[in-house]
Amino acid sequence: MIEVRDLVYEYPSGRALWGVSLDIPPQTITALVGPNGAGKTTLLRCLAALEPPYRGEVTIDGLNSRARPREIHEKLGYLPDFYGLYDDLSVRRSLTYAAWAHGIKPDAAGAAAEKAASRVGLGDRMEQKASELSRGLRQRLAIGQAIVHSPKVLLLDEPAAGLDPAARKELSALLLSLRDSGMTIVVSSHILAELEDYCSEMIVLDKGRVAGGKPIKVREIERPRYLIELASPRSDLGEFLKGNGGIDVIEANEMHALFTFTHNPGARAKLVRDLVNAGFEVARFAESDRALEEAYFAQVGKTGVAA
Repeated sequence: MIEVRDLVYEYPSGRALWGVSLDIPPQTITALVGPNGAGKTTLLRCLAALEPPYRGEVTIDGLNSRARPREIHEKLGYLPDFYGLYDDLSVRRSLTYAAWAHGIKPDAAGAAAEKAASRVGLGDRMEQKASELSRGLRQRLAIGQAIVHSPKVLLLDEPAAGLDPAARKELSALLLSLRDSGMTIVVSSHILAELEDYCSEMIVLDKGRVAGGKPIKVREIERPRYLIELASPRSDLGEFLKGNGGIDVIEANEMHALFTFTHNPGARAKLVRDLVNAGFEVARFAESDRALEEAYFAQVGKTGVAA
């Protein structure tokens, strides 16, 4: 659905993206993470065909962003970090106006507004003004405006900023429902915990480059992530695991290892026996419950593994 090849972007003050290449498959939710200044917003704007790259190519659903940006805009919804709402307009009028702006004809705009409101859970608030909505409902309205034309791709920059825990949970459910309806979603955020519930892949940007060279698979049904902690250090922990069939080591040091392995209980029991028989003092062996955070720090070169 989204293909990026050797993308370079420069501001007058310096280069923001250095040869970024990635592929995002359809009907997925991908997290775009990284420190301030890593290039996340710049990459999103290039994906949205709002910024022409200095070099490289962006393709959305088969359309090149340089050659056919207007057609990409028809297939794509984009919600920036600082979005605007017309406070004096009702939910209905806000969505209808957004439908017109996206090129939907006046006789079809009302139905498009109703559909978008239903999808974001605002169907019962159509006559309320935007200024009367809570922070979480305003965010839903903004997303409704971004999807009123039923795009195939949705790009969100820091969508959960300022939301309380309940509103963040509702946002997670909303994004999952949009994915299940057929959308491909990319979400930029600094807060890894908020992405954990709904993202299946993660792209780590660090100083304008994709850390590790490619997106990271966060969840795999048949091969979940496991964490091993030792009671005493062993420098050969990573090599021992790599020599065991069916294990892919994500990160390892002398005290910890993060790796993918099968759900099969018998295979897991055998691995623990093999470790103990080889003299490893296993203090903990459990399925990881913070995959995004662990994968992130493994890619940006931090030591240790978050529990």
